Amino acid sequence: MKALFFDADRRLRNGWWILLFVVVFLLSRWIYTPLSRVLREAGVGGEWIEPLRFVFVLLVTGICLRLRREPLASVGFQLGSRWFAQSAAGTLIGAAMMLAIVGMIAASGGVRLELDPSRSLATLAYGFYLFLCVALFEETLFRGFLFQRMVDGTGVWIAQLAVALLFALGHWGNPGMEGTTEVVATLDLALGAIMLGLAYLRTRSLALPVGLHLGWNWTQGHVLGFGVSGFDYAGWFKPEFQGLPQWATGGEFGPESSVFAVLVDVVVIVLLWRWKGSAKANRLATHPLNPQLQGGS
Repeated sequence: MKALFFDADRRLRNGWWILLFVVVFLLSRWIYTPLSRVLREAGVGGEWIEPLRFVFVLLVTGICLRLRREPLASVGFQLGSRWFAQSAAGTLIGAAMMLAIVGMIAASGGVRLELDPSRSLATLAYGFYLFLCVALFEETLFRGFLFQRMVDGTGVWIAQLAVALLFALGHWGNPGMEGTTEVVATLDLALGAIMLGLAYLRTRSLALPVGLHLGWNWTQGHVLGFGVSGFDYAGWFKPEFQGLPQWATGGEFGPESSVFAVLVDVVVIVLLWRWKGSAKANRLATHPLNPQLQGGS
């Protein structure tokens, strides 16, 4: 019976840690949902409530790590100059990826960008803050404790494929998820999750995934003015579509549901796959007490 719960080193099996995380996360919603509602009814602006999702998933992660007697840094928040440098680099790369996608859409005659008359630096700044909160929440949830226990327990690619499926399914209820958009967007979201998973595995930090996620969304929405996963945002520019099908332009869902986004994601995945990773990540991956690239039970 003990073998069902513990491995040969008398450690609780990763499957039970995954179950514990899911249960604690679901229980936390019973607090988060009414709390956010009360704050809104009290007149607290949405911009101040935005970080709440990240705070709660970080608390859930902290509870699980406390039970494992591990520090928060072990999940990828080794805050310091290196962490912030990696997140900044990721933001620039994510922005460059989106610019490349939109550049190809424009070159194919699918869209024309015009300056938005209502553009403002305040909108750009707010968009950066908003998508930073989104990136911190989603990367902590999808590339943090849950993903890392899956890597330990099932190996890299089973974990990658499982989280990619969850990440894609999590966007199925978004506006514009229909027809060819549903197919292309689902594929791109799954590839994006694999890319972000590789970014974590190559650095053993959440800094690069957070930066990539932030740069991609912020540039797509508040810089270029496209929809982000089906939701509209005011940007510095205003896109004018030129009549090409949605599989080429992404349509209202955003350029991330364009075939050009799939192409760019594949290129970056290949580059990350060929990259040996940071020296620190390589030391962690080969440490005898770290089974993350070995599979495990």
